[in-house]
Amino acid sequence: MLKALAISFWLITQQSHVTMTSIDYVRGTDSLKVTCRMYFDDFLKDLQTIDDDRNLTAIFSAQPFPADLINHYFNAKVFIYVNNKLLIGKLLTYNLTGNEIILNLIYKADKKPKSLTVRNMILTGWFSDQTNLTIIRMKNIEQGIKLTPGHNEETFTIK
Repeated sequence: MLKALAISFWLITQQSHVTMTSIDYVRGTDSLKVTCRMYFDDFLKDLQTIDDDRNLTAIFSAQPFPADLINHYFNAKVFIYVNNKLLIGKLLTYNLTGNEIILNLIYKADKKPKSLTVRNMILTGWFSDQTNLTIIRMKNIEQGIKLTPGHNEETFTIK
């Protein structure tokens, strides 16, 4: 918990290109809860890499935000594999505060995960200094990792 707070504070105080994603195994279920925080301007810019036909600023100025568009974006940028099976996330909630958007998604996974692979491609096509901080909390693992354009994937063995 202290790690998450420290990383959140660091994220808020930095002027570089940083996102923060947490992946939490929901005990007693077959689910992963994923939370992602990023600047809303960066989110809109990166969203255009998968949907440049619409005026996204106009779309996101209306409430509620289109969940299908957010689902498509996140599943095209963040790849989570459990036991070598690609999982598909579904948006639960979002929160837009100031210039920050927080996305909360749920993923259905195996009840007995043996491996977890995370590939985070958010904003990696835009900024060479992009950092996607990721916190993994899953059974025996609680670890923070730094994913970048040059190192965008990490695999964990779960005991």
